Amino acid sequence: MKRIIGIVWLALAITVNLYPQHEGHHGHSHYAEHDSVVAHKLMFPSATPDRIIANLTVDPAHSFAVNWRTDQQIGVGVVELALATDGPEFLLRGVRKIKAISQKFQNQNRREPLVKATYHSAVIHDLEANTTYVYRVGNGSDDDSKWSEWFQFTTARNDMEKPFSFIYFGDAQNNVKSLWSRVIRSSFRQFPQVNFMLHAGDLINDRDANLEWGEWFHAGSFIHATVPSMMTPGNHEYRDGVLSSLWRPQFTLPENGPTEGLKETCYALDYQDMKLISIDAEGFDEHQEARTAQTKWLDSVLRTNSKKWTVMTMHYPIYSTVEGRDNRELREALKPLIDKYEVDLILQGHDHTYARGYAENKSKGLTVVQDAGTIYAVSVSGPKMYESRNQEWMVRRGEFTQLFQIITVSNDTIKYGAYTPIGTLYDAFDLIKKDGKKKLINKMPKTPVRLKKDFVKEE
Repeated sequence: MKRIIGIVWLALAITVNLYPQHEGHHGHSHYAEHDSVVAHKLMFPSATPDRIIANLTVDPAHSFAVNWRTDQQIGVGVVELALATDGPEFLLRGVRKIKAISQKFQNQNRREPLVKATYHSAVIHDLEANTTYVYRVGNGSDDDSKWSEWFQFTTARNDMEKPFSFIYFGDAQNNVKSLWSRVIRSSFRQFPQVNFMLHAGDLINDRDANLEWGEWFHAGSFIHATVPSMMTPGNHEYRDGVLSSLWRPQFTLPENGPTEGLKETCYALDYQDMKLISIDAEGFDEHQEARTAQTKWLDSVLRTNSKKWTVMTMHYPIYSTVEGRDNRELREALKPLIDKYEVDLILQGHDHTYARGYAENKSKGLTVVQDAGTIYAVSVSGPKMYESRNQEWMVRRGEFTQLFQIITVSNDTIKYGAYTPIGTLYDAFDLIKKDGKKKLINKMPKTPVRLKKDFVKEE
């Protein structure tokens, strides 16, 4: 029986790419291996808008960004926007029209056909806070086939004390259509009122593979268009130090980073009383100029930060969970700033395991930790899994488990819960900040720690 379990697990691992690959290998996009009709639909645009995604802006209470794609026969992009109503009467009350920036673009992954498209992007300003709007995207014509459906979204509040929630995803990366889709859909089903989503890098496996990006947009479907996202790039959005050519055409992210080369990868935004910062960890790792610029910029952002809560996201972990990995230069450059300015929470990916803890884990095992420091989390939402190494900084650890995290921020508390796709709570804590002091309340459930050895029994 043990041998049978091992064979079954090996077959599953081969199918979904659970075992580690060399990080330099990006060749997971094989157009010829997919059904041509399905692959064609995922890869190639038409006159009807696809890959529609909303992104957070620097001021999400009063502005909204949206991107989409069409074929190159469509040269103009338009957003129609209105206040949401109980029925279709918003169509009679005046629809605002915003012209998008449209650019013709083509790219060819080394394992795929050439794909030509027009990418459209728009930032809509002068919105009311805490207000629900409807919008659609198209080419401005009377031809309904050249328009998307109407989507609905709600702007952030101006009231700093009102709670808001967001979902944090670690690497999706592999088998996105078949196996990551249930994670993002389950997260939305369980928490449909979230305000935005955060992706900690490696959204796909091969940076410019249109088939893989098509799977990522397919997996999220309408969720991408209704719940704004922010994302930081991972090493699989890069190759040989160069960012995917698709990153900027298909996302509209803040451009307030330190240099032109880090535009829309290293940036900061405010969401109510939280400062949210993206560090381009792969750019940091590959280029000395980017390393120096980001470190100096982060110091400036944190020094002038007036928000109560500070959250950072980056792909590479400050503390790696996998044996043999250590992002020493990243840690030596950024951790002094994280400590100096008392950053509250760091959300990371890359290591394809789960871990959550804090640097000075002298209170291991305690439910309540007074004078809490920065909380570090590493998570994975896709099916590619590694084994981890137990370390002193970890409070909760896990392997071979797909997870998403729901994080709720209120006046005095950050509530954090890590969930599996079937809704099992795997980890939880409250971080309370009041009167200049922080207190951590660990709320780990009785769910056993999930490790590979518990699933694969050796003979």
